[in-house]
Amino acid sequence: MKAEDIISDIKQKKFAPCYFLMGEEPFYIDQISDYITNNVLTEDEKGFNQTILYGRDTDVLTVINEAKRFPAMSEHQVVVVREAQYLDKLEGLQPYLENLNKSTILVLCYKYKKLDKRKSFYKVVNEYAVLFESKKLYENQVPAWITTFLSTKKYKITPKATMLLSQFLGNDLSKIANELDKLILNLEGRKEINEDDIEQNIGISKDYNNFELVKALGEKDVFKANTIATYFENNPKNNPMVVTITVLYNFFSKVLIYHFLKDKSSKNVATQLRVSPFFVKDYIEGATNYKSRKTVAIVELLREYDLKSKGVGSASVLEGALLKELIYKILH
Repeated sequence: MKAEDIISDIKQKKFAPCYFLMGEEPFYIDQISDYITNNVLTEDEKGFNQTILYGRDTDVLTVINEAKRFPAMSEHQVVVVREAQYLDKLEGLQPYLENLNKSTILVLCYKYKKLDKRKSFYKVVNEYAVLFESKKLYENQVPAWITTFLSTKKYKITPKATMLLSQFLGNDLSKIANELDKLILNLEGRKEINEDDIEQNIGISKDYNNFELVKALGEKDVFKANTIATYFENNPKNNPMVVTITVLYNFFSKVLIYHFLKDKSSKNVATQLRVSPFFVKDYIEGATNYKSRKTVAIVELLREYDLKSKGVGSASVLEGALLKELIYKILH
């Protein structure tokens, strides 16, 4: 079951007596639990019927006692256990789960972890509660997530702005959602976010970033690639080499895949490389400028310089100098 399905049921007042929300991605866990605490009860009902507990500060017996209470002047009471991953002897909830109080909505937020599916407690949770696993997105899934997130709010974003955000913020969905919400407030009535908005409000340069570096290398634009490298050297905190190498590796490994695709139609390339059709031309150009043997050599270079940037097998060298050396070897 997806997060939106659970929220849809709650909107229709189809409540479950227990929601066990687990997984490495906290965004959806917060989204579901926040929706329940904000919408199930009226403001008047919350005073007597909504309890927030924290796993670090409570115990299983307290959770059970709260859940067994009956609501006062309301059909339901809500008991939310945040940071449930810190609850000692969590399996002690099993007797309560097997005999749930139907007037209680118990929400267990088990963040950054998941239950062991081999254990009996998992089977009990799966049988008696709504069990939701919030999985971390792969970085190549983030651009599509950004587009979808904004579309639910009736906003759009340009492809370049999407890539800038995803490359700068990674796959931390809570952080991305927070930045997008702030961006929306500054749009002044516009309905589309562009790269200028990203630069002005988040501080990512629209001209000197990993996206533009990849583009410059793909086009074999020596001057532009070195200009960006110099900017990175002068602004190391905002442009760590480990991130740059990851982005370059993703690009050139996809160029390598492109070389061996039999069907090089735009639609198939986008599907196989898991990229937006908007960016297919960049991989075609990269493959044109870097033949398969050179692309393999570049991928090996990136592995080598990833280790060097982490101090493995090399003397202490500044990241800026390492990056310029790497770019020279890629281009020549």
